[in-house]
Amino acid sequence: MTVTTLRARLASGAMPLALLLTNGAAGAQPAQTAPRRAAPPAKPSAAPAAIGGVVISRQAVTDETVRAVYTKAKWRAVWSDADVAALNTALGDRSRHGLDHVAFLPDLPADAAPADIDVARTRVALAYAGALARGRVDPATLHQVYTLPRPSVDLATGLVAAIARHKVEDWLESLAPQDADYRLLSDAYRVFSEKALNAPSGPAPLEAPAQTGAAALIRVGTRDPRVATIVEQLVESGYLLTPGPVAAPTLAQSASTIAGLQPATPSSAPVYTQAIADAMKGLQTDYGIAADGIVGPETLKVLNLGPGDRARALAVALERRRWLERTPPATRIDVNTAASQLRYYRDGVLVDQRKVIVGEPGRETPALSSPIYRLVANPTWTVPKSIQNGEMANVDDAYLQEHNMVLRDGWIVQQPGPSNALGLVKFDMANDQAIYLHDTSAPGLFDRSQRHLSHGCVRVEDAIGFAQMLADDQGVTEAWQTAQASGEMQFVPLPRRIPVRLLYENVYVGDAGKVAFRTDPYGWNDPVAEQLGFERSAARRAEARDIDIGP
Repeated sequence: MTVTTLRARLASGAMPLALLLTNGAAGAQPAQTAPRRAAPPAKPSAAPAAIGGVVISRQAVTDETVRAVYTKAKWRAVWSDADVAALNTALGDRSRHGLDHVAFLPDLPADAAPADIDVARTRVALAYAGALARGRVDPATLHQVYTLPRPSVDLATGLVAAIARHKVEDWLESLAPQDADYRLLSDAYRVFSEKALNAPSGPAPLEAPAQTGAAALIRVGTRDPRVATIVEQLVESGYLLTPGPVAAPTLAQSASTIAGLQPATPSSAPVYTQAIADAMKGLQTDYGIAADGIVGPETLKVLNLGPGDRARALAVALERRRWLERTPPATRIDVNTAASQLRYYRDGVLVDQRKVIVGEPGRETPALSSPIYRLVANPTWTVPKSIQNGEMANVDDAYLQEHNMVLRDGWIVQQPGPSNALGLVKFDMANDQAIYLHDTSAPGLFDRSQRHLSHGCVRVEDAIGFAQMLADDQGVTEAWQTAQASGEMQFVPLPRRIPVRLLYENVYVGDAGKVAFRTDPYGWNDPVAEQLGFERSAARRAEARDIDIGP
């Protein structure tokens, strides 16, 4: 009763703040549809003087940003009824940003003084503003290495100005990313949140088969009792569309009819048809799995992700977008380590994209910003001590000779050549983590759908072609070709450094403007989701196999 009374007092505008903030408590169901906006007050509160008579105690305010607000307001109360209503409306719409599981409300006694209530409103507004402007979570607290630049916003000055102009809602909305991709992710979050609310349990999970190898696969023509559930999952996720309502006892039976399945009998399980396989290819494409329509262990794990899992991943994706500066360099290279994909932008236009191989779990490629400053033709590879004393601890002279390696001052060095682990080109980057892009002597690994296989560096598909493209763009084509033809290690500086961002986005907008999902290979979503008010997920991490010794 005490807290409820205070919340009613905090929400002296048209919409009760108590309802808006308690509905978003951690662990509660998210607000799945756009909340109805509060009717605007008939008239803004008359004048600042009407609230300016309440004096704020300097000793009672310790937060630096809150102090900055009241310093600018000459230590007088700042919140009018109209501005409170605007704050309430903005908070009521916070599901647009995947923040509807977060409770921003402070806990104060029911008999709190007007000055304390005013300060509480300011803290709420600044907390929400900070979440929109820079993210609710500080990524530097989650990662040992995180060097991607974050937005810098003077929230105190912005809030004071917004209150003075009675534009609190507009100001708050302006702090979030304004690009089309963010809006698409936001729309998708609301869609999947609504699906999770209407069917929180989702279809029954699919069990892994007792068999292994080829016998465990479901392909066109296979009879398997799980096929009906697979179809149900595809219908539920929107990959297998229904022609119209079907009168049948269960969704699984309806879906089976739609897909052309024969109903199961005691001696006959449903058949996995070509229509189902075609729908499955769409799901596999969205999750970065080889789009062959065959249901194997990786596809089964994705099928078991329900709308709640997808909504959760989308909320994390929105949060990660808020961590990033709003105007990235127009010419840059973005490597999405979750999707194992590289995109090259020139003057704001996507001009090239290709597959990459990134760090395996336990040797994750870090989230950092670091420019390429030179190309290295025919590089040598000095084996890191961690590899030399680990995987290569027991190699003999014959192994070194076979792999074109020599010992130099206690270090193993691989000489230039096509068998070099770095391939024929290295893209030197300016960072203190020994992270860089490079070619590979094992191009066949790019055919894998799961490409988290390296020791942390980024291997680029057709790196020679990519290096040629960068050399042409930088006007050093002749120098690059000469260095390449020498057969020796040579350096070609770039006249203009190319910014590289190593991002982790397991939900993003693909080329066709469609939201694409990937699994969470490093397990980095959980800590973010928990601070956004979600429970931990059972989604899988990447499972690297047949790892080589390359960087």
